Parts: sequence; structure tokens; C-alpha cells
Amino acid sequence: MLDLNRIREDPGGVRQALLKRVDAVDFAELLQWDRDRRALIARIGGLRERRNKVSAQIPQMKKAGTDTADIQNEMKAVSGNIRTLEAELSEFENRIGCFLEELPNIPADDVPPGGKENNEVVRVWGERPESADGARDHVDLVTTLGLIDYERGVKMGGAGFWLYRGDGARLEWALLNYFVETHLADGYEFVLPPHLLTYDCGYTAGQFPKFADDVFHLKLESEKESRFLLPTSETALINFHRDEILPEAVLPRKYFSYTPCYRREAGSYRAQERGMIRGHQFNKVEIFQFTRPEDSDRALEELIAKAEGLVKGLQLHHRVSKLAAQDASAAMAKTYDIEIWIPSMGEYKEVSSASNAHDYQARRGRIRFKRAETGRNEFVHTLNASGLATSRLIPAIVEQTQRSDGSAIIPEVLRPYMGGQEILEPVA
Repeated sequence: MLDLNRIREDPGGVRQALLKRVDAVDFAELLQWDRDRRALIARIGGLRERRNKVSAQIPQMKKAGTDTADIQNEMKAVSGNIRTLEAELSEFENRIGCFLEELPNIPADDVPPGGKENNEVVRVWGERPESADGARDHVDLVTTLGLIDYERGVKMGGAGFWLYRGDGARLEWALLNYFVETHLADGYEFVLPPHLLTYDCGYTAGQFPKFADDVFHLKLESEKESRFLLPTSETALINFHRDEILPEAVLPRKYFSYTPCYRREAGSYRAQERGMIRGHQFNKVEIFQFTRPEDSDRALEELIAKAEGLVKGLQLHHRVSKLAAQDASAAMAKTYDIEIWIPSMGEYKEVSSASNAHDYQARRGRIRFKRAETGRNEFVHTLNASGLATSRLIPAIVEQTQRSDGSAIIPEVLRPYMGGQEILEPVA
């Protein structure tokens, strides 16, 4: 959520920044509501002051034998007026709140405007492998290698699901173990959060109410409120310190978690996005930081380096791109994607988004820290990155390492988690 004070002080500047990611924005109505709200606060404050002052005098007036009936009736009228004005105030606050919660985050100054056509490639790592004559795509490879069973996955879960089996299940678990051990070695705390979350979790993350239809909702007749399946564990981790005030000395707080991620993925799939490229359920390790505002730029660089380091460890050709404003999540001020090359598709696919939300999520979740020097409470900055999502890594691994005999090479960093196995062989 944006800071109303910032909009009030510089509406033109905030509007110009938001036009990087939205077609139009107008603060005229919001600012009028804000003026009306502040006028009501002043009127209510004046009436309360008068009521309190007169109410304190009434006992002395009675003691002195003065008839207080008229003044008491006047105070009843004042109390009624206060209640009426408080109802008006509540209405203005609701309007302002609804307006603010629909606004996306302000993009950072160096974020390019527009959509993905304006994304900026920051760096490329490794030599790009091309599909050789007779090379197979990842769907055929994971099937002949016995890694993924698409037919039974669809039978169990429907379209958009798959099933890991044999070496595929082991390879998936090896990837997760590799990520977990790396993050532990870097001093991040391991968290296994609930998969069913409350509405407040989605709101704090910036996904609700605008993007509520992107998740799977569950409603039990015995419960008043529905739950939803987490689309990413970022949605859980941002709520770790919701409604808390942290001592400055404990920042930054660094966490990571493993969860399956559940997404509706509404809309049609492109023909080439078959197999594991897009699906309703996939595994991901998420890394997350709560920092002081002045530390968040440096923290973002750390998250990018961590995510990219994992891909380098797998020896996969990839690139890092800074996303244009409209291609990034609405809650994020700045986002970098780590994208791996899928030879059969002839394009790069994202395996990690590393983002800085600044104080946008913290305002929604009331997550603050107490500045030691001033004693004042300030909003933290929140950052997240995939570290990593697995569903596009296996396609990249088998395509980038496939051999002419139909086998594929297991990245060296994963072999200790697979009993020293080096090759994925076709199954009979």
C-alpha cells in the first residue's frame, strides 16, 4: 500500500511514477476525500473537547444548585453529532483505504516503463546451447528417461498436473536438498509454513483483493472465512512478522522455505508451454528478507546473487534481466528475473524472480521496526526471491545435457544427493 502522505505531498510525482506501469491514474478524488476526512477529524476533535470540558463542569454546577438540564441536553445533542460525524469519517476512511489498496507499488527510479518488450538484459552466463539435429524436447526426454508421468498426473489431478517418478522424483528432491543446504550455509532460517492461508496473508502480500481469482480457494461450511492454497511461500513468509514491531538490532531477518505452490494459471496455454513449463502445482524454495530501508538495495543484490549462484552451480546457461514496470508484480518496486535457456523452445524461461517491495507490503501488514537512534517506529522493507523453482529446471537440465544415445547428464552438484549417480538413462 502506498503512503498517503507521499501522495498528498507530491501527487504529480507519484502519478508520473505510476504511469510506468498503469495507463492512467487520477488522485483528485482521493485528495478531496482526504481533505474532507481531515476536516471531519478537526470537527470531531473540537466537539469532543467541548463535551469533555462541559461534562467536567456539570458536577460543580449541580453542587452549586444550578439547573443543568439544558446543558445536559445540549451535550446529548453534541454526542449525537459526534456519532454522525464519526460515521461520515468511517465512510471516507473506507473510500481512501479501498482506493489505496488498489494502487500498485511505485516502480524504482531505474525501472524502465512499459511491458516485457522493455525488459533489460543485465548479463548472460555461459555459452548458449542450441538444439542439434535429432535432439529431443524436454517432454519427450523426461518421458523416455522415466522421470515424469504426464498421463497418470492428469489422471490424478486433471490438466496442468504431472507426476514425478523414479529418478525424476530423486532428481526433484536432489534439487530441493541442494537449495536447502545452500541457504542454511548462508545463514538463512528454514521455515515450513502452512499451505492453507487466511485472507489477511493474501492482503499483506499485495495479492488480494485485486488478484484473488488467481489462487485456489477452499471454504468449509463450518468456517466463517475461506482459506486459500498458497501460490508461493512468499505469501506466507511476508506474514511472519505481521503486526509486529521489531528491534532494529535484529534486522535483517533472513528466512527461506520450501513448499509446493498452487496456482490456477487462468487463460490459455501457448502450444510450446506444455509439459512442466506451466502447471497448477510445482515445488519451490523461497528466500526472504526483512530489512531497514537503507539496506534493501544491498539485500536485493544479495538475493539475485544467491539465486543466480544456484543456477551457475547447475552449470545451466542463463541470463539475468531487469523487468520493466508492467512485467513485474504489482506489489514490487523492482524485480530481476533469472532466466534459463530451453533449447527446444528457443527462448529463456524464468526460474527465479528477485524483488524489492520497499515498504509496500509492510504498510499492508503493519510490519515495523523501532529505530534505536530516534525511538520512532518505521516500516521495514521486504524482499523475496525464488531460490529456486524446480519445474523449469528439469526441462533445462535434460535438454542442455542430453546426449546422442538418449541419456542426459546429472549436474555434478546434485550427484551427492543421488547416491553418486551421474547419468540419467532411458528406461525400457
